[in-house]
Amino acid sequence: MKTALVILAAGKGTRMNSELPKVLQPLAGAPLLAHAMQAGARLEPEKTVIVAGHGADQVQRAAFGLDASVDLVLQTEQLGTAHAVDQARTALDGFEGDVAVLFGDTPFLEAETLERMLAARADHDMVVLGFDIAEVQPRYGRLVMQDDQLLRIVEYKDATEDERAIRFTNSGMLRCNAQLLFELIAEVGNDNASGEYYLTEIVALANARGLSVTAVKCDEAETLGIDSRADLAAAEAAYQARARATALANGVTLTAPDTVYFAYDTVLGRDAVVEPNVVFGPGVTIESGATVRAFSHLEGCHVARGAIVGPYARLRPGAELSENTRVGNFVEIKNARIGEGTKVNHLSYIGDATLGRNTNIGAGTITCNYDGVMKHHTDIGDNVFVGSNTMLVAPVVLDNGSMTGSGSVITSDVEADALAIARAPQVEKPGMAAKLLKMLKAKKAKLQRGS
Repeated sequence: MKTALVILAAGKGTRMNSELPKVLQPLAGAPLLAHAMQAGARLEPEKTVIVAGHGADQVQRAAFGLDASVDLVLQTEQLGTAHAVDQARTALDGFEGDVAVLFGDTPFLEAETLERMLAARADHDMVVLGFDIAEVQPRYGRLVMQDDQLLRIVEYKDATEDERAIRFTNSGMLRCNAQLLFELIAEVGNDNASGEYYLTEIVALANARGLSVTAVKCDEAETLGIDSRADLAAAEAAYQARARATALANGVTLTAPDTVYFAYDTVLGRDAVVEPNVVFGPGVTIESGATVRAFSHLEGCHVARGAIVGPYARLRPGAELSENTRVGNFVEIKNARIGEGTKVNHLSYIGDATLGRNTNIGAGTITCNYDGVMKHHTDIGDNVFVGSNTMLVAPVVLDNGSMTGSGSVITSDVEADALAIARAPQVEKPGMAAKLLKMLKAKKAKLQRGS
């Protein structure tokens, strides 16, 4: 069955107290909107329509950055959820299939739940997603069922005492044939206290037509909406707890799980080891058997089998570590490929570079890759030994088997098996240190007497 996603992302998020639209608030290194799109993508939708309002330009940039094929439509007035979905009518004109309505601020929806809704559509004209609340509360509309038929959705304030006792409640998300959905929306009125057009009304309208409407149940946690900074913090904690549990179940060693932070797309192989206080930004893959030591920060990088990273290392986007590499304490690597068996163990910056196999980078080495305008590349071959405190002024090549003397500033290519030394000769002046110290102390004493 063909599917189109309509993701509602027009809310202002006033309680966030932020210039950033609510659906762009970050969770696990990605906007809330990205999580909704990621779940929906499992349905392989033919079309995805984002309904934006507040901060539409920002939402558009973020959405297109995630999927350039999405359509974005505007809800210029906030007139209710039915009105919001109706803004997608033109974008879906001629589409023959189902529409799944999701919310851009509901990041925990499981793809498996959407697939169960799809399966239920085989026997029903409309499927609504609901959940059981732990305690009776007025926040949610109640799903009034008769066997497997959903008769109506009633808001708490309008419900009878018996209806208020119902724990099966409305998530707001549903699946329905596109043509039928927009036909029903056209019949929705706004004769209510808020003067808004509510999507929930289409359930009763569908029943009035004699159509089959049902509800699929999911866990309450999947429907968690994010309305405030406190909600966002709670969602982050929930996400991280789930990610840690998943990693442990998949055979990853986390020596202090509560101190490790994952991004939404972190990939860790079985038997990888992650020590305390490690932060994974977006785009990280750690292969089986690799170790990330304490207090390291990684983003946009790939770490192969047997590699050891850290402690106190930073891997930035474009860092590619081959098997059995070593990246040690206070080392930063950006946009660089580190060859198999190569070591960058101490206090170094390697950026815009390619390093060969079994090369050793001495402490304090820097690839000077930026001239103030352009970035330049450093190419270091196999079995190269770079002495401590070497400055490699790019563009520069160190060929296979070459060496640099400690403290060198290398500005020209070094041929294979050559030793390059580029530093000023040492000058020694006997007795000068004592004489200089005596002069400085006398100057200090004079200044003190003057004050």
